[in-house]
Amino acid sequence: QVQLVESGGGLVQAGGSQRLSCAASGRTFSTYNMGWFRQAPGKERDFVAAISWNGGDTYYADSVKGRFTISKDNAKDTVYLQMNSLKPEDTAVYYCAATGFLKLTMEKRAYEYWGQGTQVTVSS
Repeated sequence: QVQLVESGGGLVQAGGSQRLSCAASGRTFSTYNMGWFRQAPGKERDFVAAISWNGGDTYYADSVKGRFTISKDNAKDTVYLQMNSLKPEDTAVYYCAATGFLKLTMEKRAYEYWGQGTQVTVSS
């Protein structure tokens, strides 16, 4: 079992920045590929970014490419999502997730463990 707890959400103005953190506990965090997803009201939960177990590979949704950066600190059992140039359409609940799947994936079904989510609201 892996327990995930997100933090760092809140209200930010358009054009601003915010960093989300996801602290893990339980089984060996360093062996898991990690992902961030988000869900806006009335919409599906969508893929945002993923990072490989050793931090060597990353993958981003087109909508956030060039603005968001995912990183992983295995010594601290934490994964981060640095969000820059935020837009109102980035408003959502952001979830981190862990998968033992060998390849980086944007598929929700591949992720076995999920955090409770943290709200990010971008005002115009």
